[in-house]
Amino acid sequence: MSKLYLVPTPIGNLEDMTFRAINVLKDVDLILAEDTRTSGKLLKHFEISTPMQSHHMHNEHKTIDRVIQKLKSGDVIALISDAGTPAISDPGFLLTRACVENGIAVECLPGATAFVPALVNSGLPNDKFVFEGFLPVKKGRQTRLKFLAEETRTMIFYESPHKLVKTLSSFMTYFGEDRQVSVSRELSKLYEETIRGTAKEVTQHFENKPPKGEIVIIVEGNK
Repeated sequence: MSKLYLVPTPIGNLEDMTFRAINVLKDVDLILAEDTRTSGKLLKHFEISTPMQSHHMHNEHKTIDRVIQKLKSGDVIALISDAGTPAISDPGFLLTRACVENGIAVECLPGATAFVPALVNSGLPNDKFVFEGFLPVKKGRQTRLKFLAEETRTMIFYESPHKLVKTLSSFMTYFGEDRQVSVSRELSKLYEETIRGTAKEVTQHFENKPPKGEIVIIVEGNK
């Protein structure tokens, strides 16, 4: 029976790959990968020889119809991103929606995603939270920040290292210098670290020590 599997992959430490994820990737007919070069290293490490094709944000609109036809013909396909769970700030939503619309079974395996450990170890309330992912680059950025200034739940953002200080500075402007912030980078990797403090303190830290690696920002909600 045809099915689309959404398979999380490690965000850094390969030991976070689950036995089930390995078995699914070995058993499916085809793996759709965000970057076949990056995923090729992962598959080689776990001795997975399943055929692989490219499926990323720049070509997913063009490839979805072809993938749906493969699934309708009985293929079982897995979708993976470069790291973490597909469709969380990565390709996956459009294909999942197309499968649902065409009555094709979809199953998402539990597994690695960057924002959960960043949220839990931030020390900020995690009973209620909102995932914002990447802020708009230009258009709509100020509007979004003004809206979020009134958000009472803990907020989660993704950011690239070279834009981190600018984004933290924006948080000071719109949320206030004293808003509590936690920045986690290189989660599950050798140089993992979490810096906690007020927006002003954390901004000053990274002004003096430019960051590297993948970054998750956790921001206290408006009290």
